[in-house]
Amino acid sequence: MLRARVYVIRAGSDDPRRSTGLKLVRKGLAERVPPGWALPPCTILLTVFTDTILSPLDRDLISKCGVAVIDSSWREDIETIRRLSTAWRGPKRILPALVAGNPINYSRVSLLSSAEAVAAALYIVGYQEEALKVLSLFKWGETFLNLNRELLEAYSRASSVEEVAKIQRNFLTSRGITSG
Repeated sequence: MLRARVYVIRAGSDDPRRSTGLKLVRKGLAERVPPGWALPPCTILLTVFTDTILSPLDRDLISKCGVAVIDSSWREDIETIRRLSTAWRGPKRILPALVAGNPINYSRVSLLSSAEAVAAALYIVGYQEEALKVLSLFKWGETFLNLNRELLEAYSRASSVEEVAKIQRNFLTSRGITSG
């Protein structure tokens, strides 16, 4: 079990044997929660359907209430993700830009697996040991860390959401990606 509580909301139609979120549940690093949401209301939901960026300032909320991820396929279940994200009345955060290390979306910006998203969130808020424990379950976990180490360190040292956004802008610009 991790020091911070991790919740996996399994809502996907993808192969459960390949689900990184369910692997976290099987290994005892996360709790599975049905889409009906029996979560503490202050749990941070990681979602792309918000403008509020996760920052180290979210550590207290994650320490107290945990972090949740909607585990489903980017390709097939985006409307389900949108619906569940909209229904959640607690705090929502989007991860700052990172590069996927998983074999499905390798090197694509911000198309992370559930496990990558959880590990990134934990790392950014100061739970680096827990993040490494999550990543250690996957052959590609070290790849994710190597691709993102500098960014994760920079994000985790940021003193404000604005600073995280600035680091993200600089990263996206360096990759030739314009951000809004």
